[in-house]
Amino acid sequence: MLKGPALVAVSTEKLRLLLSLLHRRSLAFPLGTVELTRHGLQEQSALLLGTLRGLDETGVRAVLVAVLAERSAR
Repeated sequence: MLKGPALVAVSTEKLRLLLSLLHRRSLAFPLGTVELTRHGLQEQSALLLGTLRGLDETGVRAVLVAVLAERSAR
């Protein structure tokens, strides 16, 4: 179960960056604070990890694509 604001408080720009890093295979899994910091996402790490921690590459991709699709539909 998700706690807190989940990915609502993370900008679309940062989510797109994360998805881009994933597509380029620039992310190491499992995601952690150090890995997010390495890509300049340290300020969003608590929010991102609150939702994405423990997911593999396929799971992270699915969440990011779904969130970005939902945002673009608005």
